[in-house]
Amino acid sequence: MLTLFTIPKPFCDHIDVIQHNAIRSWTLLGEDVRVVLFGDDEGTAEVAREFEIEHQPNVARNAHGTPLLNDLFAQATEVAGTRHLCYVNADIVLMSDFAAAARRAITAKKRLLMVGQRTDFDQPEPIDFTRDWEPVLRANVAERGVLHRPTGIDYFLYHRDIWGRIPPFAIGRFSWDNWLIHRAREVQVPVIDATACVTAVHQNHDYSHARGGAKGARNGPEARENFRLAGGRQLSLTIWDSTHVLTPTGLERRQFDAALGGGIWSYRRAVG
Repeated sequence: MLTLFTIPKPFCDHIDVIQHNAIRSWTLLGEDVRVVLFGDDEGTAEVAREFEIEHQPNVARNAHGTPLLNDLFAQATEVAGTRHLCYVNADIVLMSDFAAAARRAITAKKRLLMVGQRTDFDQPEPIDFTRDWEPVLRANVAERGVLHRPTGIDYFLYHRDIWGRIPPFAIGRFSWDNWLIHRAREVQVPVIDATACVTAVHQNHDYSHARGGAKGARNGPEARENFRLAGGRQLSLTIWDSTHVLTPTGLERRQFDAALGGGIWSYRRAVG
């Protein structure tokens, strides 16, 4: 059904814990979900061997040493044996509701982009996957998690041929995720918001991996270049700009609300 892929950060300290948690959760999504790790940062090859999943080490990088989105997605398309792929940030734990939502969305719309808001959650320790981990985690997230704003997008489930040319965005810096939603809208591919059906658990972390920390990831030279490549604020769409909403009862057209601000208004200014 699906090839799920990511490019992890170096497996050090707390990042090691949360990436192990995330990747392990993906391997439990079902036999029809294939997981591929990209990149050659510390620990990636070893974790791929540990979980017996595929590893592709060579990804193009910019002058700062940051992996480039266009090469990552191109390689993922080459190695995927499925029509649908899903890029997921390596700090996101996915549960069985993700696989169920993916099947429902793909059945409804073969050519699609499925995204959703994440839930931010403190997970300082390894998850014990030997027990009933999912109901325990789900209960803890429901109690202590915080739904993130629709500007942050951490997973992208899509049909393999929708993108065309992707600019050389620096991964882990701002704007590229918003551009992907714009691109799907531009080529008239349905964009499905699965927030109501998917609890995507973002394990909170610092930004020590980025030059200049969180400020650098948001406003540093790579972030500014991403913003330029994305076409500026008018083309920086969010989950609010999705065309459909996946609900427990089915797929519905999104009803846009001017009171939300931004959202569809930015898209109309950009492409008419």
